Amino acid sequence: MRITRRTVPVDHLLPLIRSWIEGRKRGRLGLITSIDGRELIALVLDPASGLAEIWASAVDQDVYRSFTSVLPQAHWFERAIHDLFGLYPDGHPRLKHLLLHEPYDPACFPLRSPHLQVPDRVDDRTYRFLEVKGEGIYELAVGPIHAGVIEPGHFRFSCLGETIMNLEIKLGYVHRGVEKRLTEVPWPKARFVAEAAASDTAAANALAHAIAIESLLGIQPSPFAQAMRTLALEIERLAMHIIDVGGMGTDVGFLGVSSSMGRLRGQALGMGQMLSGSRFLRGFIRPGGTNPVPAGRLGRMKEAASQLRKDLQPVISIFERHPIARGRFEGVGKISKSLAAEFGLVGVAARASGIEYDARSSFPHGLYPAYAPPIAVEQGGDILSRTRVRIREIWTSLDVIERVLSDIPSGEPLVELPDSLPGGAASAAVVEAFRGELIHLILTDEAGAIRRYAIKDPSFNNWTGISIAIRNNLIADFPLCNKSLSLSYSGNDL
Repeated sequence: MRITRRTVPVDHLLPLIRSWIEGRKRGRLGLITSIDGRELIALVLDPASGLAEIWASAVDQDVYRSFTSVLPQAHWFERAIHDLFGLYPDGHPRLKHLLLHEPYDPACFPLRSPHLQVPDRVDDRTYRFLEVKGEGIYELAVGPIHAGVIEPGHFRFSCLGETIMNLEIKLGYVHRGVEKRLTEVPWPKARFVAEAAASDTAAANALAHAIAIESLLGIQPSPFAQAMRTLALEIERLAMHIIDVGGMGTDVGFLGVSSSMGRLRGQALGMGQMLSGSRFLRGFIRPGGTNPVPAGRLGRMKEAASQLRKDLQPVISIFERHPIARGRFEGVGKISKSLAAEFGLVGVAARASGIEYDARSSFPHGLYPAYAPPIAVEQGGDILSRTRVRIREIWTSLDVIERVLSDIPSGEPLVELPDSLPGGAASAAVVEAFRGELIHLILTDEAGAIRRYAIKDPSFNNWTGISIAIRNNLIADFPLCNKSLSLSYSGNDL
């Protein structure tokens, strides 16, 4: 979607965001960022109408009044802005470095304009964990290096006996400068960087990038290309939900389900290879459409989808009915609807807490919203609810895949692109990745070069959810809580 940009005074920005959220049925804050450290940028969304707006506010002397006390969702955005641009959110209740920790120079603000002076407020980068005090309280530190083959992140548990009183999460260990790099590479090559922002979300990131570029250029891919994009997005969702449900089986010792789901994920990835030539759908979606699909592949995919549905049914049925699994999931790791809304949770985490939001029903991407399935919503907010949402979305993804394959529209896979981007323009894309709402925001300078490229991965919204979910639960339940949200370290760190 191409978006007009409106300038507002910085002291009006928070009231406007709150008014937008409260004045619409499902109004949302998409993201808060800056372009180069001179101003704040807020992207607000109206899922009910599919509309979005950008508001820009100049910041004087690198200081602005923090939004977090009034708008809790802003707390990680403000930490990221402080790290990357040097803007100080005065009054932030727990301001800590999010992406750049002790090894970085205190005066390093990588996205701040080199023409701006170093901010007056430059502190050391020592990370100070919240201390929980009282008789019997002890700390348990896990990571950043883990026993499994996962990305690095540090978890600091404050416990009383086996009960977790507080969890603080320290990330940033895999910060790669993705957003900075997207302003440096030639824009026709930027798609390769964008889709690598989180490797398990390659199709969704590639699609969001393509939509944002196409919106700037004012072009529309063919119906055939939109159908192929929809297939890629749903195959990625299907594969990841299958392996995440299997991971829940691993964490309760239900290894028959775990191993079966690992094998069935392979079948889903095989569909991705039939479509794109890559099991992880890399390089397939691009601005203007998609790569061509070899003849005969779509027919084979239809057969593969039907077989996968048959193979999944008995495994998922056994898992859903098993009393031990239900006993470990039910009532554990609860996130209330009110807290999920206040902290802006998205995807499975939000829908499991009763929030009826799925970007496929609201914002154009692929064949959506026309092909959007019914939104899978549960009310419990616990691990069981998150597992049920994920299982329902396995079935609806198969429904969408089979529907698309039964009536493939005509058209060329790729349309020709202009040589340059328009100057002084802004665009955004909102895509429902398998983790939830994914946003790519692009702003160009007067010469048409990309001046700011911002990515908001759904994990950025949801990491706080793990700290909420695990409080007052047992240490042994943390792996289940963690897996039930299934978040990305690199998607947060970028």
